[in-house]
Amino acid sequence: MMKQLFFLLLFIVSCSKFESQENAVDLPQSKVSEIRSFIRGKNYNQDLAVFINFKIHSGKYRYFVYDLKNDKILQKAIVSHGSGSVIQNSKGLRFSNVEGSYQSSLGKYEIKESYIGKFGKSYRLNGLESTNNNALQRAIVLHSYSCIPDIESQNPACLSLGCPMLSANAFNQTAKYIDQSKQPIILYAFY
Repeated sequence: MMKQLFFLLLFIVSCSKFESQENAVDLPQSKVSEIRSFIRGKNYNQDLAVFINFKIHSGKYRYFVYDLKNDKILQKAIVSHGSGSVIQNSKGLRFSNVEGSYQSSLGKYEIKESYIGKFGKSYRLNGLESTNNNALQRAIVLHSYSCIPDIESQNPACLSLGCPMLSANAFNQTAKYIDQSKQPIILYAFY
């Protein structure tokens, strides 16, 4: 009996280690630490952050709402990248902060107020770095779009004009976190 209990405990520990290693691949701890340092002492939500890991295939979960307080992923979703970010005959992506490039931009964003536009409810994104500080003038916003699936697959997600687009279900889940927050939440897109 004791031997079985020991193996059960060992199995549970190894499963939890595997899950945390899996999360570390999707969302490197170095990026989480970077955001913790960035927001410390500033008027940003200290408990939540949003991450986009553009290294991950677009048909897979690469958008994460993260609980900074309890070190866990609250939401995973598929998110688009800009059509201009595609490099022909390559799995790599390119990024730009230039109007008309239709490329996604890397860096930290402040998720601003919501508004109702042609994609329904959307959130303005204020780029906080030289790599994305044209986001407001480029109208780079977080919004939903019907061609983004809820479930992972080998197929790439549809492309945007540079905006991070989520499925309607994923967007609605994210909107609850954003709308309940008293301070702005940081979104960090990296590659």
